Amino acid sequence: MLQTSAKLPIFAAAALLALPVLLASCSGEDGGQAPPPPEKRSLIRFVASEYSTETKPILEKLVKEFELKNPLIDIELQVANWDILDGIYTTMISQNQPPDLLNTNVYAHFAADGLLNDFNDILSPELRNKLYPNLMSMDQIEGHQYAIPYVATIRNLYYNRDLFDRAGIRETPATWSELKADAVKIKKSGGEYGFGVDLTDNETQAYLSYFFFGAGGGWIKNGKWTINSPENVEGLTYMKTLFDAGLTDPEPTITTRDEKQRILGDGKLGMMISGNYFTSVVPKEFPNLKWGVGEIPVKDGTAPISFGVHDVLVSFKTDHTDKVALSKFLDFLYDNPSYMEMIQREGFLPANAEVGAELAAEDDGMKANLLALTRAKFYPVQEPAWQAVMDYARKLGDAVLFDRLTPQAALDELQHFAETRSKQQRAQKK
Repeated sequence: MLQTSAKLPIFAAAALLALPVLLASCSGEDGGQAPPPPEKRSLIRFVASEYSTETKPILEKLVKEFELKNPLIDIELQVANWDILDGIYTTMISQNQPPDLLNTNVYAHFAADGLLNDFNDILSPELRNKLYPNLMSMDQIEGHQYAIPYVATIRNLYYNRDLFDRAGIRETPATWSELKADAVKIKKSGGEYGFGVDLTDNETQAYLSYFFFGAGGGWIKNGKWTINSPENVEGLTYMKTLFDAGLTDPEPTITTRDEKQRILGDGKLGMMISGNYFTSVVPKEFPNLKWGVGEIPVKDGTAPISFGVHDVLVSFKTDHTDKVALSKFLDFLYDNPSYMEMIQREGFLPANAEVGAELAAEDDGMKANLLALTRAKFYPVQEPAWQAVMDYARKLGDAVLFDRLTPQAALDELQHFAETRSKQQRAQKK
C-alpha cells in the first residue's frame, strides 16, 4: 500500500484554505445557488408591404406564433400600404432607427451606402437551399447577398371574356397591331375602354417596361442605361397613340392597377396587363366574371416576352442587430406550411422552391408561371440609381400623354437623369 506524505506542499495547503472562500463566493449567504445571468432579449423591427387586406392578418398571426415559440425575441411589426411605405422607412432611417427587416422592391442604393447587412451572415443553410437560385442571384452585388427574394409575380394580359365575345374577338392579341385592332372593336361594340394603361406612381415603371421590352429595348445594356434607345422611344410612342385614339382608359395617371382590375371586373374595361395575383384577387370580388389570360403583346415581328417582378427582404444595420434572432425569424417566415398559405391567399408566385414544386404539381397555371419566371426579364434592381430613376419616371406620365413632352424628349430627359445619378453615386463611392 502506498503511503502519502504527512506534510502537504505549501501551494496545495493554500488551495485548501482558499476553497471555503471560493465556495462562499459562488453561493449566497444562505448557501443557495447564485441567480442566473439575465437572459438576453432581441428586437426585430419588421416593416412589411401591404399587398391586400389579407397581408396584415397573415403577418400578425405569424408574428404571434413566433413570439410564443421564441419568448426572448420581440417582433415589432408595421404593415404599410405601398403608397406610404417609402416615407415610413425613410423617416426611420433618418432617425437612426432603420427597420431590422424591410419588405420592399429596391435595395441597391441602400447597399451602395453601406446600410445593409449581408444575408450570407444571417441565412441558415436550410433556408438558403430553399430559395430559387435565379432570384437569389438578382439580389447579389459583388458576392454580397444584400437582399433575398420574398414573393414574385409574372405579368400577363388579362381580359373580360364577355366583352371579347361581344366584340367578336376570338384570340388574345399577341402583337401591337392586334392589340390596337381589338381595342377598337371593344370600344365600337359597347363604348367600353379597350385597354388599361397604368402610369400611376406604383406602376409607371411596369408599363414602360412592357413597351420597352415589347419593342426589343430595355432599361440597361452592358452596364449602360439605354432608356432613350430607338426601340424604347417607339414603344412609348405606340402607347401614346393608343391613348390619343381614345382606346385606353381615360385617366392612366390617376386610376391605379387595383382600380383598373375592378373596372375590368365590372365590365367597363376590355383588357389590361397585370400580375398573376389577378387570378386570385379579382374573381373573389367579381365571382361572376368570365376572364381569360394571354401573353403581353409585342411589336409585330418581335419575339414574345416574359416579364417578372420580385419583391425582396433587406436587413438594415442597427445598434441592436441580432443575426441569430433574424435567422430564426426568417426560417419561421419561410416555413413551408405558413409560407404556402401566404402565397395562396395573396396570389403570388413563391420564392421558396419547395413550396413552388408542391403548388406546381397541383396547378398547371402555377407550373406555367414558374417556368415563365425562369426566362423572364426584370427591372435593373442591382443598379443603385434604380430607385431614383423610378421616382423620376413617375413625373413624366402626364407630360407625355398631354403633349408637354414628346416620347423622345421625355426619354432623353430620363436618360440624362439616370446617367447623372449613376455618375454621382460612383463618385461618392470613391
